[in-house]
Amino acid sequence: MRIDKFLWCVRYFKTRSIATTACKKGHVKVNGDTTKPSREVYPTDTIEVRKNQINYKLKVNDIPPNRVGAKLVDIYRTDITPKEAFEAQELLKYSKDYYRKKGTGRPTKKDRRDIEDYNEENQD
Repeated sequence: MRIDKFLWCVRYFKTRSIATTACKKGHVKVNGDTTKPSREVYPTDTIEVRKNQINYKLKVNDIPPNRVGAKLVDIYRTDITPKEAFEAQELLKYSKDYYRKKGTGRPTKKDRRDIEDYNEENQD
């Protein structure tokens, strides 16, 4: 089965065209190699998918006949994503909320100076 079709079948992407685009952009790796959407996937392959700033890792257990329900996905793949990837996503979310609320506009001159001072301290 093609890699883009597999990722669509196990519900990592909502449409097959989105999965194809992700493969073309280099967000999908099979056994450590960047792949084209037409690459065949076999059981025991390891797939790495970059989606929403998280590198998901999964192992192919079996090839599904077609798109499967959410409850049956675990039959065909095993998620081996490290927990650190999800923790980094949580920290990124908190760091964005801490500094400025969405929609409050550009940083002021004081904000910019504070950012520059902070960056200088961290470079030393």
